[in-house]
Amino acid sequence: MVEGAVPKAGGMQHPAPHAPSVLGAVVLTDAGSHIPLGSASAAGERKRFYQNVSISQGEGGFEINLDHRKLKTPQAKLFTVPSEALAIAVATEWDSQKDTIKFYTMHLTTLCNTALDNPTQRNKVQLICAAVKFLETDTVCYRVEEPAALAELQKNEWDPIIAWAEKRYNVAIGSSTSITGPNIPASTKDTFISHLASYNMWALQGIEYVITQLKSLILSMGLIDRHITVEKAVLLSRLEEEYQIQRWGSVEWAHDYDLCELRARTAAGTLFVHLCSESSTVKHKLLQD
Repeated sequence: MVEGAVPKAGGMQHPAPHAPSVLGAVVLTDAGSHIPLGSASAAGERKRFYQNVSISQGEGGFEINLDHRKLKTPQAKLFTVPSEALAIAVATEWDSQKDTIKFYTMHLTTLCNTALDNPTQRNKVQLICAAVKFLETDTVCYRVEEPAALAELQKNEWDPIIAWAEKRYNVAIGSSTSITGPNIPASTKDTFISHLASYNMWALQGIEYVITQLKSLILSMGLIDRHITVEKAVLLSRLEEEYQIQRWGSVEWAHDYDLCELRARTAAGTLFVHLCSESSTVKHKLLQD
């Protein structure tokens, strides 16, 4: 059960003073000793070692507690997030683990670790440039000429989202059947750079994560702006693959698994962006809804 997420008679639970910390495959105690929790498998799994999950507010933000141990990042930093809503979402990920902790299913935790540790040591400008660079190879801008049925499908499904983006941001994007893709105007890139600059570093980490899942800045912004749903964004990003499946059939269970995984990662990234960039009032309303 996630404690601290719902107001209780005694108020939010706080960890005991000098609580040990959970870090990767060990627990760091007050004395600094390492208590092994069992090694993770190649698939990123470990036996669950805690009973209760709670959140508490510290000096740097909201913290996650597994029993009376504070969660830490892979680089041994205190796992602290900027909002209570995000802390609740992360705590829910940990609380939903059964007998085995499956780290590869904990996308919000992974995104928080990336934001806190910044393993690639990129600054805000570098994150924005990396996101905008996807415009040059954006999935929805690359078209085929043959087969005609696929070309028509791309036009019918992708043209509307491009038209939305051009109107929403007052830019020119277009599409192309050339292997080099469309010629994106510098003014369009500048507009997206300016727009992305309005997000904080945490939200930008989430935006880039969504973009890498969908291979599309345009689909990602449509999703984050709530113009399209996660299901629609994923479908549009896999349009050619879905066309081939409809024509030739799918590999039993494999395609369904890939689809569910992509939806889960995309949804987590989108939620992460919203919880990192919106007001506290909106965050709490989102949780209640």
